[in-house]
Amino acid sequence: MRPRTVKQIPKHWHAILLEKVLFYKKLSKANQDVFKKRIALFLTEINIDGVNTTIDETDKLLIASSAIIPVFGFKEWSYNNLSGIIVYPDSFNEDLQFSDIDKNRKILGMVGTGRYEKQMILSKKAIRLAFNNKTDKHNTPVHEFVHLLDKMDGETDGVPEYFLGKEYIQPWLELMHTEMENINNDTSDIRKYGGTSQAEFFAVASEYFFERPKLFKQKHPELYKMLSLCFQQPKQS
Repeated sequence: MRPRTVKQIPKHWHAILLEKVLFYKKLSKANQDVFKKRIALFLTEINIDGVNTTIDETDKLLIASSAIIPVFGFKEWSYNNLSGIIVYPDSFNEDLQFSDIDKNRKILGMVGTGRYEKQMILSKKAIRLAFNNKTDKHNTPVHEFVHLLDKMDGETDGVPEYFLGKEYIQPWLELMHTEMENINNDTSDIRKYGGTSQAEFFAVASEYFFERPKLFKQKHPELYKMLSLCFQQPKQS
């Protein structure tokens, strides 16, 4: 069993999270305390290592926040399908190479497979950008953690069967396919990558849901209801 207890939470975490993580800032004081405890637990369970880059405390807090945001609605959660996170300085290619001269170096984050099973690879630059821009509906690390949640039922297919009751699967599929068609017809404000596959739609829509919840609810009320059900998110102040 992984450890489920933490030492005293450093007081200075609050200031960092308040400045950097809008989701945390909107929580009640009681829920902020829970969020910090969940972060501390995550950091005891998951190894975070930098490759050709230094990972400081803020980086770790941002990565952990990205992990906790999608599962904060669940009382207890351990990412049993994740053992470690590898952080590269910038984008990388499909072979996990990040040379500056490589023109195919476009990937900002991915969930590993094969020999990288149970690993996540993230770009440090993308982690920082995800929390510096609070209005762009985009958060690479949250995106990758949603892929992990999608994978809980055995497949990364954009259908979160592990979290939605069977009666909601067909309505979800219908909503997803309709909105993917809208994306591909340039009639949706969900970013284009969400139209490339069901798995990417789920992750991209979830980014929007967590980054700009009020706007997402206004623009996509049915999707908002479905994702609220899926993630069981608490009401924010």
